[in-house]
Amino acid sequence: MNILLSIAITTGILSGIWGWVAVSLGLLSWAGFLGCTAYFACPQGGFKGLLISACTLLSGMVWALVIIHGSALAPHLEIVSYVLTGIVAFLMCIQAKQLLLSFVPGTFIGACATFAGQGDWRLVLPSLALGLIFGYAMKSSGLWLASRREQHSANTAVTK
Repeated sequence: MNILLSIAITTGILSGIWGWVAVSLGLLSWAGFLGCTAYFACPQGGFKGLLISACTLLSGMVWALVIIHGSALAPHLEIVSYVLTGIVAFLMCIQAKQLLLSFVPGTFIGACATFAGQGDWRLVLPSLALGLIFGYAMKSSGLWLASRREQHSANTAVTK
């Protein structure tokens, strides 16, 4: 069984479980899938990729809240929101000089989830976090399944 098929199988199973968990806990299932996406898209894998993804998602949430609350300070001047968004977007990119914040798409995913969740970080945060853990589990279990299948095939070939 190749790696892609193995990851597809475990991702399919765990996606269904995530949907149930999200509804059961009152979380945003779509935000959880954004957390999964962040892990899968991060160039680093394993625990390091999980940590970098978590830091960038959280950072993006904070930046979104800066934009939301900063824009609210001058609601009658729309230009303030636009300028603030530009400055924050620059900072979201430049922070990637730091290793734990080096995955720029994760930062934007966290910000977008916060905007889509209407700034309700108390709901977005656990949704993204559990989704991120599910993404880690999806890929790790898929890689494990592929290696087990590969070992089984190698053992079968040796005994023939």
